[in-house]
Amino acid sequence: MKFAGYFLIVSDFIKWSKENNINVGPGRGSGAGSIIAWSLLITDLDPIRFGLLFERFLNPERISMPDFDIDFCQERREEVINYVRQKYGDKRVAQIITFGKLQAKAVIKDVSRVLGLRYEIAEYLTELVPFNAVNPVTLEQALSDVAELKQAHSGKGLYNFDTDNELVKQVLDTALVLEGLNRHCSVHAAGIVISGTELLDIVPLYKDQNSDMSIIQYSMKYAELAGLVKFDFLGLQTLTVISKCLELLKKSGVNIELPTLKFDDKKTYEMLSKGASVGVFQFESVGMKDTLRKLRPDCIEDLMALGALYRPGPMDNIPVYIACKHGRQKPDYLHPMLLPILEETHGVIVYQEQVLEIAKILAGYSLGAADLLRRAMGKKIKSEMSDQERIFTIGAEKNGISKIQAKDIFASVAKFAGYGFNRAHAASYAVISYQTAYLKANYPVEFLVACLNLDIDDQDKINVFKEESRKLGIEIISPNVNKSRGLFAIEIENNVKKIIYGFGAIKNVTINFGDEIAKNREIFGEFKTVTDFVERLSGKLLTKKGLESIIKAGCFCSIFSNRRSLLENVQKLLAHSARFIQDKTTRQSNLFENIQKTDDIIDIYDDYDLVTKASMELEVLGLFVSYHPLMAYSERFKESNIRSINDLMNLLQNGSSVVKIAGVILRKDARMSARGRFITLLLSDPTGNIDVTIFSENTLKDYAHLIIPKTSVIVECEAFRDEGSIRLTASKFIDPKEYFNNITYDLKLSVSSYKELENIMNILEISQKSDQKSSKVEITLSVNSFDAKISFKSNHQMLKDELAEFQNKIDNKEK
Repeated sequence: MKFAGYFLIVSDFIKWSKENNINVGPGRGSGAGSIIAWSLLITDLDPIRFGLLFERFLNPERISMPDFDIDFCQERREEVINYVRQKYGDKRVAQIITFGKLQAKAVIKDVSRVLGLRYEIAEYLTELVPFNAVNPVTLEQALSDVAELKQAHSGKGLYNFDTDNELVKQVLDTALVLEGLNRHCSVHAAGIVISGTELLDIVPLYKDQNSDMSIIQYSMKYAELAGLVKFDFLGLQTLTVISKCLELLKKSGVNIELPTLKFDDKKTYEMLSKGASVGVFQFESVGMKDTLRKLRPDCIEDLMALGALYRPGPMDNIPVYIACKHGRQKPDYLHPMLLPILEETHGVIVYQEQVLEIAKILAGYSLGAADLLRRAMGKKIKSEMSDQERIFTIGAEKNGISKIQAKDIFASVAKFAGYGFNRAHAASYAVISYQTAYLKANYPVEFLVACLNLDIDDQDKINVFKEESRKLGIEIISPNVNKSRGLFAIEIENNVKKIIYGFGAIKNVTINFGDEIAKNREIFGEFKTVTDFVERLSGKLLTKKGLESIIKAGCFCSIFSNRRSLLENVQKLLAHSARFIQDKTTRQSNLFENIQKTDDIIDIYDDYDLVTKASMELEVLGLFVSYHPLMAYSERFKESNIRSINDLMNLLQNGSSVVKIAGVILRKDARMSARGRFITLLLSDPTGNIDVTIFSENTLKDYAHLIIPKTSVIVECEAFRDEGSIRLTASKFIDPKEYFNNITYDLKLSVSSYKELENIMNILEISQKSDQKSSKVEITLSVNSFDAKISFKSNHQMLKDELAEFQNKIDNKEK
């Protein structure tokens, strides 16, 4: 087929990558089924061990260009591309142009900016467009399916904003016209072309000001028509996580060779069976976690099947696969001859390769012809299907299968073939999933540090990994000027591994800044005071925003705990730093050259309350570290039967129930399903985080003023627990302050003297004046064996603490 040159080029840059310790994926796509690719070290997947077919990749009956998609460590992908440029010459290697279009969210933002719609309204409008990575939702779809957008488009405004309704309508009308137009030039995420001659002699080139690499002006489809060969250099973040985790392990004396890793680690499968798959490649979604708990995988083949089945269409077969695996249902193999092919997948046709083998064994197809059958079944072209059914039936009859049974089997295979997945790809990605799961199950601290560092700029992801650390019992040490570095790091104390928060995860603070602080500590020792800190850092590093952020994050708490005093004196601290460095530069000595106390150069203020500190941490860290604002309500939540997230996870019974929970909304995501738009909230309380879903448009409309990130809410939910997972569907939202202001208490008090009664009445009178809301109060006065009961209404906020203190005094007198 004259593709030897192509194979050798791919083999060359992959070998170079491996020789230079750049992590390369075990394979991707149908190319992993090629034993030649395996022998040339293009792939690391043994096609015989995994039952892969070369004919699914290339065969003489379906002539097409080979196409190896190669996954590289995201962080070092550019190094591989630079190697190819150096080897073949800059004039023969180029990227491929793409044209970015105005999609729904982008067009709303652009039009809003031009027409002068307020920024926060524009942001809210884009949030209303549901997110779908695979099939992006068009603005027309969103206007049809999202009731609030439809209302805004009709000129009736939004649920939660008082704004110019006509301007909002104009923005949406204009956006509808512009949606889909080309917005800008960009480059293909992975595609690189390599030419045998100079590219300028074949195609027009484009130069991007931000890149030193040429770009061909033909998009991918037309580049191939022009005779250029495309090579895909994909960056996979998971490979970077694996590389970083292995580096951390190597530093501690643990060496792991992934190519020789066996797929039989019990600890790994036990972890996956619990649905503890945060950070595990392919298996991080809520639905995947639920499926893992039900599936209880115990071999690599289960991970392959799950990766292949968890897609729209074949998902319907997951319950059958699970039921057959655990003996609750008998597998249907269609015909005894198919047992060797379908036994591994419990009678469910999961892979395209199974379709090829069924056609070969039952109807005598060659594997090349069987691949043409698979394509016809996938495209469902009637004329081709009729011809293929006739060929299949004739071939099956030659093997002693009746015509009726042959047609039934053809129909069953055709149904599954439309959804069939590439087994080579499923196997390749299952291996990566297993590798990440193995590292997490056996080396959780190193794995989570690698994950945190990869997503150090993503506060939402950091929150997810912080919550996972809590569940695994791994302590994360708050950011600290005397411990933290630029990245998250590991500290070992009394043989216990802990994670130290990285400066790079703080808003307005860079990784480089954190590394400079760490270097300074290594040379001069720990910082003694805040003035010591600002004196020892270079003036270029220390900025007003950066200093404010590390104060808000509590980085100085180990040496100076009063955050307000520091924030109020940021300018003084910066001025002192500049003056100190200038004096040092001009070699002027100071009479008080020794380390000054922070109190000597700043004004002291009363510190912020705990809630304000928590709000500041949320602002710069995206999460609560030292304190949660709902901790103040903990006892009152218990009294009101409002459950903590920890209680839900540990105590909620299987089945449906109605519960109340409280939390701060950390994230709000809009998605689309067959039933329309739904909202997922990430709710945080002092015991953990949990997802809450809103399906009802009425709920969204009635409580739009509360369903806002960083807002504290009490949520009434319908909870459903099954196989260890909990699903919460919200029906009502309440402001905690409003909730507690409307609670009434029924109090029963017993007193033994008129003096005690008089004191109680004075307390009630004071509270009555402060608030007109009332509760029922019942007082029993016992004097000389005579009980008198007095019942009346008073304020519900009757200063319970004062009454309790008063009762304590009575008790002490009696003692």
